[in-house]
Amino acid sequence: MQARAVRMSAQGGPEVLTVENIPLADPSEGEVLIRQTAIGINYLDVYHRSGYYTLPVPSGVGSEAAGVIERTGHGVADLKAGDRVAYAGGAPGSYASHRVMPAARLVKVPDAVPDDIAAAVMLKGMTVEYLLQRCYPVKAGEYALFYAAAGGVGLLAGQWGRELGVKMIGVASGAEKCRLAREHGYVDVIDRTREDIVERVKAITGGAGVPVVYDSVGKATFDTSIKSLKPRGFFVSFGTTTGAPPPVEAALLQKHGSLYFTRPTLVTYTAWRDELVASATAVFDMLRRGALRVHVGARYPLADAPRAHADLEAGRTTGSSLLIP
Repeated sequence: MQARAVRMSAQGGPEVLTVENIPLADPSEGEVLIRQTAIGINYLDVYHRSGYYTLPVPSGVGSEAAGVIERTGHGVADLKAGDRVAYAGGAPGSYASHRVMPAARLVKVPDAVPDDIAAAVMLKGMTVEYLLQRCYPVKAGEYALFYAAAGGVGLLAGQWGRELGVKMIGVASGAEKCRLAREHGYVDVIDRTREDIVERVKAITGGAGVPVVYDSVGKATFDTSIKSLKPRGFFVSFGTTTGAPPPVEAALLQKHGSLYFTRPTLVTYTAWRDELVASATAVFDMLRRGALRVHVGARYPLADAPRAHADLEAGRTTGSSLLIP
C-alpha cells in the first residue's frame, strides 16, 4: 500500500517539506500498521527539518501521532487491529497518513481521550511529567520558573505544577500569551517583552530566587536563568529555540551558588518500555482527573506542514498544533 507523507530531500527552511506518496511494507515481526488520524507538531520537528539536528536525507519528519491499528505483524500479542494507539519519539516520520511502527513504542489510548487530544498531549505531556516529577521533582509550596509558558509544553506544565501545589512562575511574550498562561496554572507570569525577568523573579520570591528553572529557550536566556536561581538551584535546559546555550563552566556554577546544570531529553527518560508506559499513564491519568486541559491552538491539513512550521518558529502559535492527514 501507499501512504501520503511529508518528506524532505534536504534540511533547511519550511519550504523543504513536501507531500509525497510513499510505499509501505507490511508490518514485520513486532510491528503494526497504523492509520493515523492526528499528528502532533513539536519544536523537535523544527530541529530535525532545519539541520540543527543532523539527519540523513531524504527523511520523514515528525515524532508524534495517534491513530488506529489496521494490521499487526508476527509476535504482537497485546495489540490488535482496531485498537486506538499513540506514540511519541523514535525515528522521524509521523507526518503521514499511515505508518508502520514498533509495537513496543506504542501505548493504548483510553476511551475517554479523543485521538486529537492524544496526539496533542503525548510528547508534550510526557516531557512535563519527566521534567517536574523525575528530572527535578518539584515540591508543593516551592517556586519554579518555566519559559515559553503559553506554548504546548508550557501550558501543560502550569497545570501540572498547580496540581502538585507548586507556585509556577511563567515567562511569555505579550499580554495575550501572559493571560493564557495564568489561565493554565501559573501564579505569576512575566512578560519578557516589557519586564526584566531577573528583577521580577527576585521580587516574587522575596529576593531568594527559584530552586529550579526549566529553560527551553537556550542561548538567549542562559544568563537570565543563572541569575534567577537560588543557591544550589537546578538549571534544567531542555530546549534551544534561540540556539544552544554557551558551554557551562564549573566555575560559573560555583560562583552563582553551587548550582546544578542538566540537559535532559525525553528519549532518555522513556528509554525502557516500563518508563514509557508509566509516563504516558501519568499523563492520561491527569487528563482523566481533569487536572490537565489541552489547548489545541491550530490545526493544519497535512499539505500545510510548511506553514505550520513557519507559524511555530515565528511564535504565532499557542498551546499545541496538529496536522490532520
